[in-house]
Amino acid sequence: MFSAGVEKTGELKWSGTYRGTPDSKLLEQEVLRVLANAKMIPAVRDHQPIAVVFYGTVLFEVVDNKPRLRIFSNQEESELKKENDFIGPQLCLGGESKFSGLHYPSAERAPLAVDGTVDLWVKIDASGNLQEEKVVKESPPLLGFGDAALDDFANAKFIPAFRDGKPVSCEITLPLYYKPEK
Repeated sequence: MFSAGVEKTGELKWSGTYRGTPDSKLLEQEVLRVLANAKMIPAVRDHQPIAVVFYGTVLFEVVDNKPRLRIFSNQEESELKKENDFIGPQLCLGGESKFSGLHYPSAERAPLAVDGTVDLWVKIDASGNLQEEKVVKESPPLLGFGDAALDDFANAKFIPAFRDGKPVSCEITLPLYYKPEK
């Protein structure tokens, strides 16, 4: 899987891979190499270009003795398995969205500088408004990563999900990764 911060001009601000499978390092390196030179079509919300977080999944498998590479944009695992015509919501950066990135928990909450992960379930309406959010999983527990995720996404806006070309409400789980500042 990969994610990238895309500016309203379509330029990439950052990119990274996560949740790779064993022996996928070469594929991850190639994805990062291609992303380093990529230019995206700018995202639009309310008729205005906006910066977004773009995420995707690269699937490589052998089907009928032939290699098959597929890239799915902004989709959840359940949708990937069905190969549905579904594009998940895109998290907006700036504009009406108050999401400004992931913020590592305070030293009081996380006295040890460790990496943290949160699976954050969100419900988003067909207009891209956050309706509900809850922490599904937090690791390590009790260091404030779940609370940080809830705070980070509290007033986030999204480009809505689309199914068969139409905006739809959806429920998705976002994998979030927190790293201590160096």
